[in-house]
Amino acid sequence: MTQLKVTQIKSKIGGNKAQRDSLRSLGLRKIGQTVVKPDRPEFRGMVHRVRHLVTVEEVD
Repeated sequence: MTQLKVTQIKSKIGGNKAQRDSLRSLGLRKIGQTVVKPDRPEFRGMVHRVRHLVTVEEVD
């Protein structure tokens, strides 16, 4: 199954509550931190909400 490598590149300061909650649910706490999540619709939705704060790569 494909996985998503998500890296936070910008600060959550100034973001609304939904964006901050999405980052927290993804497991991202600080700039430069990277997490690997399965490529499932719920994670895609969280990434879409904070797409301006993160970079995403697909890994196998």
